[in-house]
Amino acid sequence: MSVWFKKDIVLSDLAELGKGNMGEHLGIEWSALGDSTISARMPVDYRTQQPYGLLHGGASCVLAETLGSVGAALVVDPERFQCVGLDINANHVRSVRSGYVTGVASPLH
Repeated sequence: MSVWFKKDIVLSDLAELGKGNMGEHLGIEWSALGDSTISARMPVDYRTQQPYGLLHGGASCVLAETLGSVGAALVVDPERFQCVGLDINANHVRSVRSGYVTGVASPLH
């Protein structure tokens, strides 16, 4: 059973959320929408690398914040509520120089 407020939501419905903002600038693409998860991927390229050629920690936080905020927004009535990030803490335990990184988020409550 879907946790999303709009029960008939599909992945293509998220396309507009990524236009004209940080997500578009960094190349974030929505990749999956399950019954209780949302996924997106982000390229590791000139837009998201730090000066040493590794994925920038701030870019990772943008991906996490985007997934968290959109995932939260999808579980509430958009006519009554707006969800935005409040706090973020990140540990970077593995380096990436190219390709894509993928994030998956699940609303908890």
